[in-house]
Amino acid sequence: MEVSSNSLTFYDFLDRMRHPASLDLVRSIKRDHPLWAGATEEEIDCAVEGLEKYVMTKLFTRTFASSEDTKVDQEISEKICLLQHFIKPEHLDIPGPYHNETSWLFAQKELQKMNAFKAPREKLLCILNCCRVINNLLLNVAMSSDNVPAGADDFLPILIYVTIKANPPQLHSNLKFIQLYRRQSKLISEAAYYFTNLMSAKSFIIDLDAKSLSINESEFQEKMIQARLDKQEKCIEPCPKLEDMAGPGPSTRRHEMEINMVVEEDYPFMRADPGELTVADVEKLLNLYKEVVTKYSRLRRAVKSLPLAKEPALHFLEAQDTLPRQPRQQEAQLILPQQPKQQDASDITEAK
Repeated sequence: MEVSSNSLTFYDFLDRMRHPASLDLVRSIKRDHPLWAGATEEEIDCAVEGLEKYVMTKLFTRTFASSEDTKVDQEISEKICLLQHFIKPEHLDIPGPYHNETSWLFAQKELQKMNAFKAPREKLLCILNCCRVINNLLLNVAMSSDNVPAGADDFLPILIYVTIKANPPQLHSNLKFIQLYRRQSKLISEAAYYFTNLMSAKSFIIDLDAKSLSINESEFQEKMIQARLDKQEKCIEPCPKLEDMAGPGPSTRRHEMEINMVVEEDYPFMRADPGELTVADVEKLLNLYKEVVTKYSRLRRAVKSLPLAKEPALHFLEAQDTLPRQPRQQEAQLILPQQPKQQDASDITEAK
């Protein structure tokens, strides 16, 4: 595949800026600006973090998940879906004392949050939180049984198992995004260790076969074939209805066109994308929401007043009594590492 000269220039620029020799250039840019004259290192660091988040959020659609990355994401996700049908901790030689479904579920949830954020730092925090939950589990088990603290040989198999169970969306693209756009000065020490482990877990899953697990070759192949069959059965669509096979008539098509015109005229945000909305649209959306709720409430009261013969329609409306809510934008929170002590997995909490 040919790579455009623009891409080469861009990645060459990133490589040059990561070089230690560029440190003086970056410092001079920050120090010479009047807004940062006399600022402390901590203040500048916070400003750079904010700048990274702002820039990468604005450029997210242009920098995240190329077409090749999307293909890799799909391949990994499909393979994990098959492995989820039969993979067990014993297949990865995870010792019994580390079998803690509560802690594993916490770690899975943190890993699944990664795709919800657009800033490299927040995506990396999700990885850190996931790995710290696992690390806390290992420390607690070691302290309770007076064993030697666990090492990478115990940590990585659990991370692989958690990754398979979580099947985080666009795993490859998220890892590549962090690798490319997270400040290298921040991708060190603990962050680098956990990030490298998740990269290793991804590579292990891609190359995973019977030899990678504690399972017979024939049994592995049977499990994979059965998983594919189960997946195909779930993907089978129900038979279309007779009226659907006949296709809509002229009057039906005309009626649908009239409905679409009314919807677009009365509710202009029906076909809008999240990135197209502005702050000024909030008041309009709120008014539209109030209007929809008012109309729905009136219609529901009117249907309730119908005779009992119309009761099935009432049940249908009551089943739809939950309106979707716009999810609030979240920010990734950091789970601080715990001091080695005896505690339950339910005591694991998040802190910024």
